[in-house]
Amino acid sequence: MIKVTQLNIDEVLRYMGCPPEKADGFLRAQVEACARELLGTVRPRWSWRTVEIALEEGGVRLAGGLLLPGEDLKAHLTGCGRAVVFCATLGAEVDALIRRAERLDMGRALTLDCCASAAVEEVCDQIEGELQGEFPGCSFPFRYSPGYGDLPLEVQGPLLDLLDAPRRVGLCATQTHLLTPRKSVTAILGVAEGDIEQTKRSCLGCPAQGSCQYRKAGGHCGIS
Repeated sequence: MIKVTQLNIDEVLRYMGCPPEKADGFLRAQVEACARELLGTVRPRWSWRTVEIALEEGGVRLAGGLLLPGEDLKAHLTGCGRAVVFCATLGAEVDALIRRAERLDMGRALTLDCCASAAVEEVCDQIEGELQGEFPGCSFPFRYSPGYGDLPLEVQGPLLDLLDAPRRVGLCATQTHLLTPRKSVTAILGVAEGDIEQTKRSCLGCPAQGSCQYRKAGGHCGIS
C-alpha cells in the first residue's frame, strides 16, 4: 500500500528555492506545519502496466503502437526490452487545499504547493520500489517522465489512455498537456534482463536548466 506519513523538509525547502542550510528556525517551523496539514489531505492513487518496447528511429515504440519520440528516452532505455508505464496522483483534495490557501495567504499556498511536490515524489519513489519487486533479477534505469530531456508533454494524454487512468484513478490531461489533479505524475520505468549502466537524473538533461530557480539560489532540486 502506498502511503505518505512524513516529508523530507530539506526537499521541500529545495522546491521553495531555499538551500536547506540557509533556512532559519521560523521558516522550518512554517514548512513543518504545512507538511502536517498537507499529509492529512493526501490520498494517493496509481495505476501501472508493463509493455514490450522497441528502440527505433525517432524514439521508443510501445507494444500497441504508441511512439514516445526523442533521442534522450531512447538512449536512456538502451538494454531494456520492457518498460513499466505508471501514473500517480495525490488526489483532487490536495489541489483544493492549495486553492483555498491561495485566496487567503499566498506564502502559505506556495509552501503547501512545494510540500505537495515533495509528497508526489515520495509516492513515486514508493511505487518504483514496489514495481522493481515485480521483476526479480532485473535492472532498472531511473524513472523518466514527459517534459524531461526531449520527451514532450504531448505524450501525457496517450500514456493516460494506455493506463485507463481517467476511469481508474481520476487522472486526466488538459488540452495544454498538464495533468489534473495537478499534483500527479506519469512515468516510464525501463526493465532490463541483465545489468545495465546506471545513470542519474541530472541538470544537464533537464529542460529547465537555463532558468532553474534552485541553481539561482545556490541549491538544487535534489534529483542529481
